[in-house]
Parts: sequence; C-alpha cells; structure tokens
Amino acid sequence: MKVLGFNGSPRKEGNTHKLLMRCFAALEKEGIETELIQIGGTNIRGCLSCYRCVELKDRQCSTKNDIFNEVFRKMLEADALLLASPTYFADITPELKALIDRSGFVSRVNGNLFRHKAGAGIVSLRRGGGIHAFDTINHLFQISGMFTVGSTYWNLGFGGREGSEVENDREGMENMEDLGRSMAFLLKKLAAN
Repeated sequence: MKVLGFNGSPRKEGNTHKLLMRCFAALEKEGIETELIQIGGTNIRGCLSCYRCVELKDRQCSTKNDIFNEVFRKMLEADALLLASPTYFADITPELKALIDRSGFVSRVNGNLFRHKAGAGIVSLRRGGGIHAFDTINHLFQISGMFTVGSTYWNLGFGGREGSEVENDREGMENMEDLGRSMAFLLKKLAAN
C-alpha cells in the first residue's frame, strides 16, 4: 500500500512539509509506503479548459510542458493521497489548486479514476483562513468518490511565517500522527476486502 503526499508549499522544508512528515512517520510505522512530491514552486499550470482530455480519454492532460502527467500517473498508482498546503489568502497555493483542477477533471472524464481511493487534506496556517483551504482540498475527494480520512480535529497546524514554528503546535502535530494512523487503518481495511 502506498500513500502519495503533495507539498503545495514553495518552502520545501517549511511548516507544511513538517506536518506531512509527521503524518508520514505514523504511516510508515504502520507499514505503509510513502512518497513525497513537491508541487509548490514548480511549473505546474492551471487547466486551460481545452477539453482535449474529454475528447481523447487517454488518462492524460493535453498540456505536456509541465510535470502534471508524470505526477498524475503516480496518483493513479497510489492507494491514497495527502494534499498539503499553506494558507494563501484563505485558500491553497496556486500550484496545488492546478493539480486538483487538472487531476480531478482528467480522473472524472476517464471513468472516475480516483473513486474509492483514500484522501486527506493538511493545511498549515499562521492565523486564519485554514478551514476554507481545507475545504478546497476536501472538495476534490468528495466529487471524486474518494474516502476522506479525518482525525481528532481539523487537519491544521499553526505556525508563523518562518516555516518551522508548526512543531510548537503540539495538538496539530499529534493530530498529524493520528491522521497517519487513521489512514493506515482505512487502507488495511480496504485491502482486506
């Protein structure tokens, strides 16, 4: 079983990364393979609304000059997705939004390829706007027929602008551990059926 985690932050080692790593540690302790993909700060572009994916139905986006198609293939191979972002004006980063829009659309027009995968959102924030960002991520899971994994509280971690303060959010970090255990539990139950 494999969980693919996406860091939507351009800060590769910042608060969002630290939350993902705490969740990954819990997953790995349960014997689940993890892989991190850096999305923030990459060249991934938004959907051009060209509808070529609807026409071709070849499990690809017709835009070929960025990392999307390579990443999308990995998404299809994974059993679960962790999408993580810092809060940008009460929402997620544009790179993660581009991934959500394009992967969701290509998945849906090719027969709902994400259906029955597990998914969870993780959001880092300084002060506010995190719930809206969390909702943005969860909407992909809901419209795709995925199983959304929760935890003991919203999957949020509070930290400052410097990028390492989230480790001082004890409740947030504990929540990431529980999220990892909860996702492992679900994946094992799904694999048993």
